[in-house]
Amino acid sequence: KELTLKGNSTHFKKFVLSIFQITVYLGKRDFVDHLDQVDPVDGVILVDPEYLKDRKVFVTLTCAFRYGREDLDVLGLSFRKDLYISTFQAFPPIPEERKPNSRLQERLLKKLGQHAHPFHFTIPQNLPCSVTLQPGPEDTGKACGVDYEIRAFCARSVEEKIHKRNSVRLVIRKVQYAPEKPGPQPMVETTRSFLMSDRSLHLEASLDKELYYHGEPISVNVHVTNNSTKTVKRVKISVRQYADICLFSTAQYKCPVAQLEVSSSSTFCKVYTLTPTLNNNREKRGLALDGKLKHEDTNLASSTIVKDGCNKEVLGVLVSYRVKVKLVVSRGG
Repeated sequence: KELTLKGNSTHFKKFVLSIFQITVYLGKRDFVDHLDQVDPVDGVILVDPEYLKDRKVFVTLTCAFRYGREDLDVLGLSFRKDLYISTFQAFPPIPEERKPNSRLQERLLKKLGQHAHPFHFTIPQNLPCSVTLQPGPEDTGKACGVDYEIRAFCARSVEEKIHKRNSVRLVIRKVQYAPEKPGPQPMVETTRSFLMSDRSLHLEASLDKELYYHGEPISVNVHVTNNSTKTVKRVKISVRQYADICLFSTAQYKCPVAQLEVSSSSTFCKVYTLTPTLNNNREKRGLALDGKLKHEDTNLASSTIVKDGCNKEVLGVLVSYRVKVKLVVSRGG
């Protein structure tokens, strides 16, 4: 549920998760990786003193990669790998872990009273962004992919076993924004020679820019110079998503997210437009999507921006996109 706080000139909408005795307040669900830093995760936890008694209040931030269906977790086996776990003791506070409260926390503490306690987390820069692998129609339970979860609970120690009914959980997302400076215009060319022909077929493909946003059409400029004896019959253009699963061993999955096939002449220069969208690919199982929050739609996964020297084994799922141009010529080839 949501709680709205109104100030003199500013309106805040807070994300709230509660089991009546424990309530967690966050100012947002999306935390941005700016490559040089990640937005801090700061919030407030409210605990009923009668429920707390002589126990402590802990908040845990977990980044996990689920690589198998949740209903397969039996006999003590779990298809889930925790990539990062951090625990913060909100009450009683530890002096050396104290940090200055944000403006949001100050407002919440003032409104909620003495039984509210702030917590802080800093997400390491080498952790992956939130990614969800699109489930099939028959799949149930939690979808595969990388997710971040905030969990709050009361216990005498962190090692104490915590039941789901005695804790609250809230999924958050780590996202990346596109770089402000655009890169060079992508361009590639190739030449193909055929048997019994002393001349070749030359293909050149280029894009109008390097960076595209969700739902934005991609213009592909195709230039074909055919001096061979073959006849170009069709042109096949596709945008493909490549997902590298970095876990115990690296595996790559590719899936077309936009396709176009047209008839053509032997020598030509044309611009073709494709628009990759999730609406046209909802039936494709295993397609990488941006991290999904409950009851909210999402989109195709954003391309992963990897910093130099980063260990790819802890990055979960690396996503990239490529444009493929294929010429179909007469008599095979």
